Amino acid sequence: MKISKKCLYALKAILELAIKQNQFKPIKIRDIAQAQKISVRFMEIILNELKHGGFIEATRGRDGGYVLSRNAENITIGEIIEYIQGPISVLPETDTVNHKDAFTEIWLELNNAIAAICNSKTFAEAAQTEMNLRKNYAPDYVI
Repeated sequence: MKISKKCLYALKAILELAIKQNQFKPIKIRDIAQAQKISVRFMEIILNELKHGGFIEATRGRDGGYVLSRNAENITIGEIIEYIQGPISVLPETDTVNHKDAFTEIWLELNNAIAAICNSKTFAEAAQTEMNLRKNYAPDYVI
């Protein structure tokens, strides 16, 4: 399974909202896009899709923006992947119901393991990891 660019950007958008969840105010599209280095236009499309999926809420107006619709502890990485690009699967393009071979059980085990990991990791955990990485990153502007 390959994570699409669209799915990766959706994950990053949710991550940024999770990081800023404790600010208790909506986050503007341009701020999310800038923090995650994604174009504003593409971010608009992704946020609209995530809104339709019930993962985020939008507020209009000057003080408007986006917030998570539920706590980051209750949103998993797997939920977003499955919503954006379908079931998490590494199964090859064969009919595993009618055609079993020596690798079928391996593919099924691998598929279940990846899905289990993605479905157990929350955005609260990812946000904490990202905040620690950002805190430890000190850009060197020496010329």
